[in-house]
Parts: sequence; C-alpha cells; structure tokens
Amino acid sequence: MHLLSASCVCALVISVLLRQVSGLVTVIGLYGETLEIPCNYGAVNAEEDVMITKWKYDKGEGLSGDLLVKRKDHNVSIMTTDEYKGRVSMAAKSSLLLSAAKLSDQRTFTCMVVAGVDITEYPVNVVIQKTPEGLEISDKAEELEIGKLTKLAKCVAKDSNPAVEITWLKNNTTLKADGKGISIQASVLVNDVTGLSTTSSVLEYSAQKEDTDAVFTCSTKNTLAAGIVSSPVTFSITYSTENLILQVTGQDSLVEGDSMTLKCVADGNPAPTAFNFHLKGEMVKVENADSYTITDVSRNTTGEYKCSLVDDPTMEASKAITVNYLDINLIPSGNIVKSAGEALHPNLKIDSSGDTKVSWTKDNVKLDKEPKFAKLTFADSGHYECEVTLGLLNQKASLELTVEGLRPVAGVPVITELTKKRGEDGTHEELICKAEGSPKPAISWSINGTLIDESPFVNGKITQKIRVVPTENLTVSCTVSNELGVATKTINVSSIIEEVRMDKKAQTDENDQTKLVVGVVVALIVATLVLGLAYLVYVKKFKQGSWKTGEKENGSSEEEKKLEEKVEENSQKAEV
Repeated sequence: MHLLSASCVCALVISVLLRQVSGLVTVIGLYGETLEIPCNYGAVNAEEDVMITKWKYDKGEGLSGDLLVKRKDHNVSIMTTDEYKGRVSMAAKSSLLLSAAKLSDQRTFTCMVVAGVDITEYPVNVVIQKTPEGLEISDKAEELEIGKLTKLAKCVAKDSNPAVEITWLKNNTTLKADGKGISIQASVLVNDVTGLSTTSSVLEYSAQKEDTDAVFTCSTKNTLAAGIVSSPVTFSITYSTENLILQVTGQDSLVEGDSMTLKCVADGNPAPTAFNFHLKGEMVKVENADSYTITDVSRNTTGEYKCSLVDDPTMEASKAITVNYLDINLIPSGNIVKSAGEALHPNLKIDSSGDTKVSWTKDNVKLDKEPKFAKLTFADSGHYECEVTLGLLNQKASLELTVEGLRPVAGVPVITELTKKRGEDGTHEELICKAEGSPKPAISWSINGTLIDESPFVNGKITQKIRVVPTENLTVSCTVSNELGVATKTINVSSIIEEVRMDKKAQTDENDQTKLVVGVVVALIVATLVLGLAYLVYVKKFKQGSWKTGEKENGSSEEEKKLEEKVEENSQKAEV
C-alpha cells in the first residue's frame, strides 16, 4: 500500500463551503483548487475507538470506487487507481482532501467508519463552481442610427460553472428588453471536454440623440460571480442636421475697429463641413470649417448675416449684428466769454448706435440737469463738462464759461461783507472780507496782517481772512479789484490793549454794582425786622392798657392799621 505523508497534507491549499441539501452535507469547491470533504461533519476522531475509516465515491449505475482506507495505528492506504490517483489524501478528523477539483468531481463521496461492531456511512455531495474568465464586449457596431434597431455589441462570459446571467447597462442603469427599442438575446455553450459554460448576450438597440455620450457596460450574476463588470464602451450616433444656429463672437460689445467671427453650428452628427456665409448681399463658401472672420468692423458692418448648408441651402440661420459707435458735438465748446444778463443754451449733438446716458458736471460737481441759461450771472462762471456713455464707449466735451459785466461799472467787484471777531486766545483780531465779481478780484488790506485763509473762487465769489494785532484803535479798509473796477469798505478795529482794559473795567463795574444791590437788600431786610418787632411791642402795651381802662380803643385800632401798612410797604421794598 502507498501512504500520503503528513507533511504533504499540510501543504495543500483548502477551500471549503458547507451546507445541507436534501439531507446530505453539500461541499462547494472551486474549480482547479483543493477542497476538504468532512466525515460526519468533522466529528470523527481517529484517537477514539475507531478501527477503520474508508472513503469511496459513487461511480454511477450503483457502482462505487474505493479511494483510501485508514486502519487504527496504521498509515493511510491509497486504494484508487483511476482518475483520483495522486489527487486524494486524508486530513485531520478523517476528512478527505481532493486536489485539482474539476466538474467530473460533482458526485457523492462516502465516509465509512467502523467502530467496534458498528459500521456507519456518511455520504457528502460535492458541487464544483467556477467564475467566468472576465467579461468581454465584442462585435461592436461602428455607429448607431437614430430610430433604427441595430446590433450594438455582444457580451461574452467564458468558462464558468454554473452558466452566468448577463445584464446590459446604459449609464449604470439596467436595460430590459421591451420588444421595440431594446432586444437582448442570450445563449450558453458547454465545453465538451471541461464541461464549463460560455454565456453570450447580444444587445440590439435603437439609439436616440441623447445617447451620443452614453456609456454601455455588461455585468454577470451568479452565486460566485456577482458584480463582475466589463469595460465601458461608447458609440457614435449618426443623425441628420435639423437645426442651424449662427453665433457671433463679441456680439454684445462690438465696436468699430474690432474683429468678429461668424460661426455656423449644426446639430447633425457627423457635423457638416461646408457652409455658405451670406454677408450683406455677398456669399462666401467655407469648406472644412464652420467659421468666418471679419476684421476691422465699422458702423457700416451693421446688418443681418446668414449661414446655410452647402448640401441644403434651404436650411439656414440668421443674426442681426450691430457695431456700436458714438460721436458727440458740443456747441459751443472751449473757452466762452459772455456778459452778465445774456442767454446761453449749449447744444449737445449725439450720433450713436443705441440709447446713451448723459451726465453734466460744473467744476467737478455733478449737475441735476443740462445747463441752460436764460440770463447769465457771475455765479454761472465755471468749467462745464458733459460725459456720454454707450456700453463700453465713452465720449466727453467741455466748455469754460466766463461771465463779465455788461459795462465796466457793472463789472466792478462788490464787497458783500466785512466783519471782525476776537481770536480764540484773545491776543489778536480776525478780519473777514467777502467779495463777488468776475474776473476773479484781488483782495488787499490797509494794514499788515497774516493771511489765515482764502477760499477758492467759485461762482464769482471769494472770501479772505487775515489775523492782526492792533496796538491802537484803527480804521481798516478792505479793497477788491479786477480789470473792471475797484471796491473798498472799512471797519473800525480797537486796540487789543484797550479792549482788554475795557473788559476788565466792565467786569469791575459789574462787581461793584452787584455789591451795592446786595447791601440795599440786606438793609431793607433789617429795617423790616426792626419795624416788625416795634409793632409787636406796641400792640402788646396797647392791649394791656385798654383792658384795664377801656379808653382810646378806637384810636389805637387806627394807629395799628397804619403801622401794619407801613410794615407791608417796607417789606415790599425789601423784596425789590
């Protein structure tokens, strides 16, 4: 007898899956690998009272074939001489090891155990499975035509057991045969030698325009091969052109001098390669391209443009194109000199390709409306500027207006205000001279002083402020002059020392007057108190004498009344 060494048994790779089928233990093995077949669910222990363990298999037609036997205290003896020779051995707990599993191994193997006088058999059903050798899409269609049922491709899953089921997907969504736009035909071919199955699935599909970028795949589904997915494939969808669109680059912002490109876009696949471009009465044929460029456009380029198919001139598209332009003319403009009282109506002429926006400023200050003057004044003098915009286009024009008097006398500057005020520190005087006139008048003083501030000359008005420290009382004059005349105005300015002395004297007089008033009030209050006290003493004595003698009661009453009036009069004076 030939025995299998324990070291060889340990070196085997074992893959086993157990389940119960029809009262038998079923072992599922993978094709080409080693599987372990248990004896009595793996409950047999050779160390126990087991005399003989024997494995055999069902050869069919009621016959069986012996594989190996193990006697107590002896090594395993291999008995088979057929296809299982060199493929079987015994593992722990009397399990049978079967290497290089193949489909012909799908049969019943029986473990016979002799323990004492008892002989027990444990049959095990063996099933062999194999995953397919990948998925492959073949016979791919070169192109699909819209609305026509066309063989798209064939998906093949080779050498599997059992045969797999193939599913088609579009954009990861399962396709199901509907007898109209989708048809799926599956077939299975069994290899006569290996017994393995090859499954094929043919997809016929009626494409739509939206399938242009669709991704198709196929996948398998069986006990072991769930989730196997093929490589994705795409297809070219052909369909005739139904619509044309004429596109223009920079259409919303074209200005004179730009270049513009006309592009004819067709929705057919494959796209047309020849177009006619109609350029305001002129036709240009373009081949192997879909665009035509016009350089250095002008306002004369504005108009309607078309494109059409060379193969079908009736299919065309059009677009109205506008080249934006903007021209302005301000009348009058530049330096304008006018006399006060005259009228001025600036006229702004605009030539443009669309609606414009106009804004006016005077000396950089925004105006609410266009300047119109029925009767000019000196205050109307200034720099006027208009700005006209159309989209990205912008134009400006301006005029410099100077308003002079109707006669030289009328143009003489006028001093509108001459004032003074004490400085915050009390050590100087600030003189302020305000004047109007045009052209700008010059301001001068009859006293040397320090210039504090001079306002800008705006609307014919100017203001100058100086600081002076007079040491005596003075009469100061402010003189304004321009080429049309002179104006002068004076103001009295007191000495700073004198003003300070007068302020102190006024403060002293005020303090003395306050003291005098307080003294008078106190004296009146004291006098009132004395009279009141005398009155009380007098009344008391009078009443005592009258009670005793009963004389001069009436006379005393009159005197009492007079005394009361006197006290009241003094009291009122005290309050004053």
